[in-house]
Amino acid sequence: MKNINGPLKVGIGGPVGAGKTSLTAELCKFLSKKISMAVISNDIYTKEDAEFLMKVQALPLERIKGVETGGCPHTAIREDASINMLAVENMKKKFPDLDLILIESGGDNLAATFSPELVDLSIYIIDVGMGGDIPRKGGPAIQKSDLLIINKTDLAPHVEVNLETMKEDVKKARNGLPYVFCQMKKQIGVEDVAKFLFSSGGL
Repeated sequence: MKNINGPLKVGIGGPVGAGKTSLTAELCKFLSKKISMAVISNDIYTKEDAEFLMKVQALPLERIKGVETGGCPHTAIREDASINMLAVENMKKKFPDLDLILIESGGDNLAATFSPELVDLSIYIIDVGMGGDIPRKGGPAIQKSDLLIINKTDLAPHVEVNLETMKEDVKKARNGLPYVFCQMKKQIGVEDVAKFLFSSGGL
């Protein structure tokens, strides 16, 4: 399947530990048999997330690029995204048939956004373990990302989070924009995220 407009570039952001790399890995496993794709994974001083993706064989090694930002991860996806834009161009040269490039951030707060020059769509992921009040606190990432993912729903009873209340808060915060409650490590919700990419990204 070839995206006639070039590869769809999708940013994946969220706090450290929320499940960005798990989401990336599961999307790779789910989609890579259907489309041509690659991953660019950001870390501040290591390539740990990229190495994890290689270890679990999410994609062939040459389709995974680890980027060391060397500083604030927000800068590398927003203010000065040149290091990621260069990685995108290199991937496009290596694989001219690319349909999708996932760009995983190195860990963000609720104010994080991706530069429109870097990505076409943005996904922001939080997890239930962070607390049920996160959606009420809002912020650009919660309110304006193209897709919001609430991960680790199985933790709700262990961290005293009322999922029904959280769902109502998410609905209000998103104001009509899509969201998915999921458990990435159990592949729950992966198909819904994939459907979003196909319907909204033109894959």
